[in-house]
Amino acid sequence: MPSAVRLLPVLVLLAATGAVHAAAPPPACFAPAALAARPGEEIVQPRKGAVALPDRVLAAAQPVPAPLAGAIRRVDLPAGVKLVALTFDLCEAGGEVSGYDGAIFDYLRQEDVPTTLFAGGKWMMTHKERAMQLIADPLFEMGNHTWSHANLAVRAGTEMQRQVDDADIAYAVRRADAAALGCAMAGPERTRMFRFPYGSCSPEALAYVNHTGHLAIQWDVDSGDPAFIGAKVMADQMLAAIRPGSIVLMHANGRGKHTAAALRLLIPALKARGYGFATISELIAKGRPVVVPTCYSMRPGDTKVYDDAARQGRRVLPVQ
Repeated sequence: MPSAVRLLPVLVLLAATGAVHAAAPPPACFAPAALAARPGEEIVQPRKGAVALPDRVLAAAQPVPAPLAGAIRRVDLPAGVKLVALTFDLCEAGGEVSGYDGAIFDYLRQEDVPTTLFAGGKWMMTHKERAMQLIADPLFEMGNHTWSHANLAVRAGTEMQRQVDDADIAYAVRRADAAALGCAMAGPERTRMFRFPYGSCSPEALAYVNHTGHLAIQWDVDSGDPAFIGAKVMADQMLAAIRPGSIVLMHANGRGKHTAAALRLLIPALKARGYGFATISELIAKGRPVVVPTCYSMRPGDTKVYDDAARQGRRVLPVQ
């Protein structure tokens, strides 16, 4: 377990990103009507052809401190501190344009619930307006989710590195677009958080993610939202699994089923139990991250089905 003294450098770094949450209105550079959900926007659509990404030099990054090198599962908090980090993935693989579940963000803004979002680079390029809105909103902390939801347990060398770097380039492009609209940028020039697609990684990929200044953030509570289990069952299961310092996995790209409805049950129930909500940066600053040397979803070895499929050139989505 890393000591508080050894964690100090990364806590200073996280505070410097501007990620520490304070209640704030939605970004003034976007009208409320522009932020609101639009019917059908969450639907995943097929797409042919490549998505263009401009050349860009990334901001310099410092490797994460040694105590945090590895995959962060959750955060152990001091006794009496009841915080949970709700996180949402915005994945987009090749051959598709995934969705934007605006009802999720409408409710998070309404309830002033800070969250961390892990966005794919391709998703940010095909959702220009929505990516700018999320990056500009101080309620949200943005993380890297690879360029095209690649399984980094089987990608290696330059191909693996490009998945990480190109997502940060897409973030930098959309951050600059938002700044050009007059949005005040509180977040970093380069993402500080990373989430491995499928929860899967190789030692090489994990080392590269950490070397490029990203904390590898996994989870200890899986919402199960790609499955059609219904909002109440989903909320009940998350509520039963959440404990202080939990990191909860959900999706906001149209792959989550009933996620917005489940949030309307989950968030009031957590508040009634005395919980507050935090971004990943805030959660880490409050306690001691639980770091493991490898990647998995809920238990070691459980991503094998996705890894085997990737090696065979097949794409496997979570249970629908």
